[in-house]
Amino acid sequence: MNQSLRKSLFFLSSVALISCSTPAEKAEDGWVNLFNGEDLSGWKAVAGTATFEIVDGEIVGTSVAGSPNTFLITEQTYGDFILELDLKVEHTTSNSGVMARGQYDPAAREGKGMVFGYQIEADPTERAWSAGIYDEARRGWLYPLDLNPDAKSAFKMGEYNHYRIEAIGNEIKTWLNGQEVAYVVDDMDKTGFIGLQVHSVKDEFAGRKTYFKNVKIQTENLQPKPFSKDIYVVSTVDNTLTDFEKANGYKLLFNGQNSEGWRGAKIETFPTTGWTVNNGVLTIAKTDGSESQNAGDIVTVDKYSAFDLSFDFKLTEGANSGVKYFVTLSEGNTGSAIGLEYQVLDDERHPDAKMGIAGNRTLSSLYDLITSSKTARFVKPIGEWNKGRVVVYPDNRVEHYLNGVKVVEYVRGSQEYRDLVAGSKYQKWENFGEAAEGHILLQDHGDEVSFKNIKIKTLN
Repeated sequence: MNQSLRKSLFFLSSVALISCSTPAEKAEDGWVNLFNGEDLSGWKAVAGTATFEIVDGEIVGTSVAGSPNTFLITEQTYGDFILELDLKVEHTTSNSGVMARGQYDPAAREGKGMVFGYQIEADPTERAWSAGIYDEARRGWLYPLDLNPDAKSAFKMGEYNHYRIEAIGNEIKTWLNGQEVAYVVDDMDKTGFIGLQVHSVKDEFAGRKTYFKNVKIQTENLQPKPFSKDIYVVSTVDNTLTDFEKANGYKLLFNGQNSEGWRGAKIETFPTTGWTVNNGVLTIAKTDGSESQNAGDIVTVDKYSAFDLSFDFKLTEGANSGVKYFVTLSEGNTGSAIGLEYQVLDDERHPDAKMGIAGNRTLSSLYDLITSSKTARFVKPIGEWNKGRVVVYPDNRVEHYLNGVKVVEYVRGSQEYRDLVAGSKYQKWENFGEAAEGHILLQDHGDEVSFKNIKIKTLN
């Protein structure tokens, strides 16, 4: 081989080597491109038959009739990282998302494979939960955007949307087009791949496209971006608060270790029987199903007016309980203490669900007054934990949530509210539910029900 040819081959080889290695090279700011703009090196498609191709430096995913969700996933896995990318959909039926620390089981679905784990949503529907966090093929929604309604307007249809995803330790935070969206604390997956989704579609929507570009990641010397405002935090880590929550005024009402901060509704001390604290869980024991005739209800020592209250609850079969608020302990009722009640109930097996008016005694309803939305809510099966939330604003607006979805809203003291009270079992109590402040109550209704992760923030 002559020297000139050898030099030419060396030059071409060097160019090829530089080209191939570019996506893995780290820029001065620590970012690594996961997509080189030319081919799908470092990626593979799994779990479905939707296609991915490169067009004008973009990844274009095309839906296919009859295909399940298809994912283009990185061959490499990642632990802590900051990921940024741009995503575009052109139709409301083109649901998509980004897997963060994704998992893949090639043997699932009779060998067709299945992707599961944390997915950062692209939701172009009227629901508008884009950049919310969904646990794909596993637990369902972790962070619906009912928890941050201001972020529902961030997604732009038919345009590229910029996603930022931080997965650091057990925290996952998201931004969409610069807007703060979701904050989840969860320790189920510590590592996994990055994945780009083309969702399954009805046959008539086959051929619709999803676009991705500018996919880059940082994995070293990470500098988390602080949220500038109070974002609601969803945590599956029991009876703890993040530093972010503490700084924004949250406190635990149940410390996971003892009954500190609670007492009996009709006694000055905590009940000596019936209520127990074990392994970070507060449980009322099963007795005879009667209302507050055994161990009795328990209430917070403190009183609250405007507040944001969250709690996890777990029902046993046929169980009945409730979380009450604005409990004054002044009515002298022989049964449960009187107050506004977030219903905690096994709707399928307890007869109370069939009583009242139009289902207003079902799970997460404002008991005997307002029925929770059945079309919106997600309910975990009996024996699993559900997340309840009650928000009372200073202007007397009240909201009930179940597993992150708003299911009830009303205004205390409004004419509409008073008309509902007049037609309910509470009509005999003057100004029912309109006290300026009151205790939080957990009900003993003679059935085994458990609580944990009870936190509250006072609102000014």
